[in-house]
Amino acid sequence: MEHADPSQFASVSKPPFGQWLIEQENREGAIGELAKHAKADRSFPKSGTVKDVWKRLNTMQVEGDLYDAMEEAELDYLAL
Repeated sequence: MEHADPSQFASVSKPPFGQWLIEQENREGAIGELAKHAKADRSFPKSGTVKDVWKRLNTMQVEGDLYDAMEEAELDYLAL
């Protein structure tokens, strides 16, 4: 019996969350709106983690709809 090559199961690395979110700017709905806000924010953590982006949203005290969009975006990103 031949064993599987572990390298075939290597996961594809995903971009940092901040970068991934900005790339969603053409997406319909709340995540697209959040991405547009992120792209326009000069201090947005483009190379940041999910936690970094949450900190930025809290610092900016964004509208409640953007918090909901962030929760949705986080789930989409984690599912990659």
